[in-house]
Amino acid sequence: MAHARISMYRLPDINPTQAAIAYGCRALPKLNEELQSEDLLTRQKALMALCDLMHDPEHVYIAIDIGCLESLKALLKDTNNMVRIKATEVLCIMATHNVGREGFLKHDIIVALSFLLNDPQTACRENLHLAFKHLAQLPSGAQGIVNSGLIPLLVWKLQREEEEIQVLLLDTLAACLLEDATEALSSHAVPFLKEKLLSANDNIRSKAAYTLMAVSIPLEGKKQVWQYDVIPMLVQLLKDPVEEVRANAAGALMYATVTTAGKYAALDAEAIHPLLNLLNSTLRKARLNAIKALTMLAEAPEGRKILQVNVPNFRALEVDTSEAVRRAAEIAIKTIEWKP
Repeated sequence: MAHARISMYRLPDINPTQAAIAYGCRALPKLNEELQSEDLLTRQKALMALCDLMHDPEHVYIAIDIGCLESLKALLKDTNNMVRIKATEVLCIMATHNVGREGFLKHDIIVALSFLLNDPQTACRENLHLAFKHLAQLPSGAQGIVNSGLIPLLVWKLQREEEEIQVLLLDTLAACLLEDATEALSSHAVPFLKEKLLSANDNIRSKAAYTLMAVSIPLEGKKQVWQYDVIPMLVQLLKDPVEEVRANAAGALMYATVTTAGKYAALDAEAIHPLLNLLNSTLRKARLNAIKALTMLAEAPEGRKILQVNVPNFRALEVDTSEAVRRAAEIAIKTIEWKP
């Protein structure tokens, strides 16, 4: 006769949101079917499983090939908050892989994600901005964001998003402006970025200065940085307690001082001495940016006169460990010692 017994082993933990994943080549097609299910719990389980699987680029390739991106695009419009959050998380993970970024461009994921820029869920917006940041690391991805017409909206969002998202936005904008700064310049990006230079958040100050460097590459950007009186603020940031901020401020000045108006604005703000202090920075890009900015100032007679007594500082950099720094120092010396 059979007897009932209580097992001495614990019951297995069961997570109701974890999907049972099929084995082998059937796994992703099955999950893609479940993404399209009318049952909410089934969709949620499938998304949870995809979040785990998308860390493998091979799985990303297969997922794109079988149409998962189209299923995820549909889920971005789901009325359930968790579904939208997990769908953006899946896309964010996919965007960390080159094959995923290329898939975004082929399947118009940029525009699909843009509809969530005003989503009430912070996690959802944070995921989409992180996905944009990853996408913008690819030049074609940055150009894709520019071509989508989103730059004015991203600039506008910079004033209204939470600080954590502002940091991601600045990363995306900087990469996009390196490709094409036209729309940003016509969307008042420079005064908005100027405001961010005053942020108490170290990351925001640093990334705002870097984005100003990107926006100052075209001539119109250089003009606007001067017109909006940004140069004196960049000079102040050369004394910032954070080295990365100082390095990026020097980089922005390097471009802004190419024009005559920019040179004299920097000289009036007494940029030379804080830039000279950066020549001793332990950060290579700080030294490099400072040398190049000082070279620009040396093209003005007033700047050249001040810098002539500092030639030994540049000569010391001719033996720098960085070839780029050594080459920049040589050019700076020639510019400073040039005689009409």
